[in-house]
Amino acid sequence: MGNKFLVTGGAGFIGSHIVKRLVDDGAEVRVVDNLSTGEARRLEPLRSAIQFVKGDLAEEVIAREVVDGVDFVLHQAAVPSVQRSVADPVATNRANVTATINLLEACRKVQIRRIVFAASSSAYGDTEVLPKHEDMPPNPLSPYALQKLVGERYCKLYHDLYGVETVCLRYFNVFGPQQDPHSEYSAVIPKFITRLLANQPITIHGDGEQSRDFTFIDNVVEANLLALKAPNAAGTMCNIGCGERITLNRLVTLLEQQLGINAQVIHAAPKASDVRHSLADIERAKAILHYQPKITVEEGLRRTVAAYKNMIAK
Repeated sequence: MGNKFLVTGGAGFIGSHIVKRLVDDGAEVRVVDNLSTGEARRLEPLRSAIQFVKGDLAEEVIAREVVDGVDFVLHQAAVPSVQRSVADPVATNRANVTATINLLEACRKVQIRRIVFAASSSAYGDTEVLPKHEDMPPNPLSPYALQKLVGERYCKLYHDLYGVETVCLRYFNVFGPQQDPHSEYSAVIPKFITRLLANQPITIHGDGEQSRDFTFIDNVVEANLLALKAPNAAGTMCNIGCGERITLNRLVTLLEQQLGINAQVIHAAPKASDVRHSLADIERAKAILHYQPKITVEEGLRRTVAAYKNMIAK
């Protein structure tokens, strides 16, 4: 590729997949992660091929250090949890907002060619209008959603005021191998898969008819790489999803079919600040980034189940 890339949060679920793709493509890659939510094991197979910096972007000196000599930045670092932000809004603001503006300012000073920012569909809130399109007014319902929206707005501001090329990608419910299933804040798919493989009951908060635009990780990685180079993308924000939604009840059925089991389902009270339905309008990403979600939910689940089976076997 001939360019040097910085992946922030590169030991995280999404970040580590981006790092692997860049390394596979022959790129020079630097990773920064404070390992507060990221896991070093995700990068073990790649450590000889990357430069790893353990550091916190909320510290200005770290932000300045890691952008030195870099051409492009893929900013994935965050505490990516609605529930955790509700429990600790101050700490998550530091990770999600302070770190982002520190990075943007450091990038401005060294004239980075482009920054791709991991935004979140949670910015839309619980609007009844579906699909969710980029021109809708935001309605964040949690500190996390607000923090990610603030990050977006800073990116747009740095583009408009200072000419920093920024592209924001609003992710919709990303899933895939290497996602942590063990935290109380874990996403639903890895948690369901690991519990079903262990013949343990799964918990659905609410009636299970809430729906999500689940997006396989390879689609998200491809969107990030497209956003780095798309000629008319600077200063824009695009939804990244599959453009279709399934309910949690349907998700359980698909997993039952793939695993050949009957799930024991426990219904609990709905979570605070949870969004009822989510579905991405991806027409802007198609037009500006030439993005196409190549991996369906069903195929993504098949690959994810296989990966967790393999992990358990080891």
